[in-house]
Amino acid sequence: MDHIKILMVDDHPIIIEGYQNVLLATKQDHQTLHIETAHNCDEAVAMIEQASKKYPYHVCFFDISLPASEDGKYASGEDLALLAKKLMPRTKIVILTMFNETFRIHNIIKEIDPQGFLIKSDLTSMELADGFQQILKSPPYYSTTVNNYLKKTISSDIYVDDINRKILHLLSQGVKTKSLNEYIDISTSAIEKRKKQLKILFSVHDGKDETLLKEAKDKGYL
Repeated sequence: MDHIKILMVDDHPIIIEGYQNVLLATKQDHQTLHIETAHNCDEAVAMIEQASKKYPYHVCFFDISLPASEDGKYASGEDLALLAKKLMPRTKIVILTMFNETFRIHNIIKEIDPQGFLIKSDLTSMELADGFQQILKSPPYYSTTVNNYLKKTISSDIYVDDINRKILHLLSQGVKTKSLNEYIDISTSAIEKRKKQLKILFSVHDGKDETLLKEAKDKGYL
């Protein structure tokens, strides 16, 4: 049995209730979900600090617009996400927001690099359920608006970039991601970033390397 500890932070209790109901109704048989909730930055900070000492959260959902902490140190879900990343580095961070301006999307990806990024206006129950399972297994999971923005901003010359061709070729030969830097002179984190960009460009929605290779082959890059 997989016991999954979750924190959900949103200042609208009915929204949290909706998220909870969807995840509990669609969880897999081998999963037990332990969901804790917070409605402002102070509550969330206390819970993150407490959890980090003994039983860190597996997944944290943060709304961006939240009542700030009393001391003014934490003013948004972005601040909480950065705290969670620092105190619980293995925790998967999911951002949920109404904001869909490209500047805000860009900043969140650059600063937080979340495992899940969902724009509320894109969200259906099915998308939340599917996204949650993908975030657990093979993140990242980005909703439509985020993916469309990323496709526009990632330079199209990434397609013909020699390093990316080499990454695709080596993966197709069965070389594992963690071993790629033995063949390519860039760091593993840089390779991971390029793989993430390639998956966005090739519209790989399930996050799997096999799907990426199939798409790359279909489009003539392998």
